[in-house]
Amino acid sequence: MSITKQYLKSRPVCKITFTVPATEANQVVVVGDFNEWNPEVTSLKKQKNGNFKGTFDLPKDNSYEFRYIIDGEYTNEEEADAFVWNDFGGAENAVLHV
Repeated sequence: MSITKQYLKSRPVCKITFTVPATEANQVVVVGDFNEWNPEVTSLKKQKNGNFKGTFDLPKDNSYEFRYIIDGEYTNEEEADAFVWNDFGGAENAVLHV
């Protein structure tokens, strides 16, 4: 799994690209603070190489908690900037600093 950050000079946003290698998966979604944890709006697209990938514009100078949902199973990004405990989910959330 990986995250790529591209800061834009022309706007106060950062293009975040999420890449998840999940060749056997049917669906990968990223949910977090930035989309109100709504899995309906941030599906990643399956690539020919089996990775799932998606790019989203996020306002910079913020931190966002997030997780992936791979075929219904929540998982964290191993390369996240940090991790925080989530009492509601009973697990850690990954954190992205933009």
